[in-house]
Amino acid sequence: MSTVPEIKQTAPLELTLKGTETVELTGSQAVLEAFIAEGVDTVFGYPGGAIMPIYDALYDYNDRLKHILVRHEQGGIHAGQGYARSSGKVGVVFATSGPGATNLVTGLADAMIDSTPLVCVTGQVFAHLLGTDAFQETDVVNITTPVTKWNYQITDATEIPHVLAKAFYIARTGRPGPVLIDITKNAQLQKIAYKGYEKCEHIRSYRPKPIVRKAYVEEAAKLINEAKKPFVLFGQGVILGKAETEFRAFIEKGGLPAAWTLLGLSALPTDHPLNVGMLGMHGNYGPNVLTNECDVLIAVGMRFDDRVTGRLDKYARQAKIIHLDIDPAEIDKNVKADVPVWGDCKETLPLLTKLIREQQRSEWLDQFSAHTRQENEVVITDELHPKTEVLSMGEVINLLNEITGGEAVIVTDVGQHQMVACRYARFNQSRSNITSGGLGTMGFALPASIGAKFGAPDRTVVAVIGDGGFQMTLQELGTIMQTGVEVKILILNNQFLGMVRQWQELFNDKRYSFVDIQSPDFVQLAKAYDISGNSVKQRADLKPALRAMLDHKGAYLLEVFVGKENNVFPMVPQGCSVSEIRLK
Repeated sequence: MSTVPEIKQTAPLELTLKGTETVELTGSQAVLEAFIAEGVDTVFGYPGGAIMPIYDALYDYNDRLKHILVRHEQGGIHAGQGYARSSGKVGVVFATSGPGATNLVTGLADAMIDSTPLVCVTGQVFAHLLGTDAFQETDVVNITTPVTKWNYQITDATEIPHVLAKAFYIARTGRPGPVLIDITKNAQLQKIAYKGYEKCEHIRSYRPKPIVRKAYVEEAAKLINEAKKPFVLFGQGVILGKAETEFRAFIEKGGLPAAWTLLGLSALPTDHPLNVGMLGMHGNYGPNVLTNECDVLIAVGMRFDDRVTGRLDKYARQAKIIHLDIDPAEIDKNVKADVPVWGDCKETLPLLTKLIREQQRSEWLDQFSAHTRQENEVVITDELHPKTEVLSMGEVINLLNEITGGEAVIVTDVGQHQMVACRYARFNQSRSNITSGGLGTMGFALPASIGAKFGAPDRTVVAVIGDGGFQMTLQELGTIMQTGVEVKILILNNQFLGMVRQWQELFNDKRYSFVDIQSPDFVQLAKAYDISGNSVKQRADLKPALRAMLDHKGAYLLEVFVGKENNVFPMVPQGCSVSEIRLK
């Protein structure tokens, strides 16, 4: 019969239990031991009453777990997202009960729609107080059910090891997503006979990878081999599946032009000869127009979002659709697939590549080139090299490319600057583009860039933010000040809520209703947080200022004033077909 020794030391435990050996731990210690066993090195969070026992235990683990004290729980979860997206690991977040937990909801929704793996641990009131409207009690499980891949409330500490093992397994496998575990205060304090931690490798009711059906792979290969004008659309599934090499081999063998969704950007180097640009509402001209001229459309790890498809009843009606996805729920959800290829694209792409013929398709690729030339003449040249005295967002991003050489991680907020940055940023490696895609969360970029830098400490991280979005989470400058994290903040200030203003100009007769936003002196604000900065209005000062920002040791804020009423084109107006894209 095993004994349960009393824990005397305050240092972290080095648990190498064998057989039936046990050790007495609190629930809070069991949480932290689970994190260490799962390879967690960084936690983003904010303490409070209901999660205080976990924070008390964390005091003794600070040499093994780095905790980043954010200034708001929404900042914490966006930082967790940035960490997950840049590192490929699971982001981990702490919050207390009540308002602490509800402040996570926006980030959970963002992570859910963008398939970002997170494990969020929230504190909860004592179990005997549940349902009594106790101080800072909210029913976080029911509140977050629609915006999590899985959630669970723990009221007994004996559940902690296997529930957290299940949480990490669900968060990272299959189509990744956020998981929330709510732990009552009594469970955090409760002592248990801890038997060690066992990672979860299987859940009977959960199949993260669908069975690959070879017949569909063969059918897809036949369509591609017979196609005259095949076209590949690739999304974040390529990145999440770590299938960048397999994807590149696939398109290169088939001579297949490939265009990316907003979250697929950086899965394929921007300058790859088969990379034909960006899809969607503010995407490139050729990929949008030729979607309605291809004969076979091959979607890889993307979900046919409405910003990509435009009007569904006019979307690629002439084409046979092949859809590769790990999530069976995405097949036929928006666009009917002629050939569904279920499975992890890291497994399905090599099977498909083996069966397709090696081809060049130069005439078909020339059509994309012709549309690119047209877009250059009408839009891109003037955006990147404007003839007016007013600076454009595009020329800022173009100069940033020139200095960074396509090696930086660029984290964008939401709005015109996001579309411009994603259109014109150049990337040489994967996991370089981090943005809020499906939810479009203003305020995402600043905290996400903090997490991204912790997730990729050896890479330059630049947050590209509008003057509106920056003011939603600017308190996270305090997190930068306290941690010393070396984030470069580039504010493109057009003194408007630019994307809404553009729509009001084009579709509401320039009735600019509450989009003229006033801002503080951002450079002085940064200075108050001990962050160096500069502000630029003249073209002659722009390149030296960008170089100074990137060369500076430490965090830096650069504000660039750009045209107030510049618009982002091309544009597919809402309710129109992708082939009705406007160049101006």
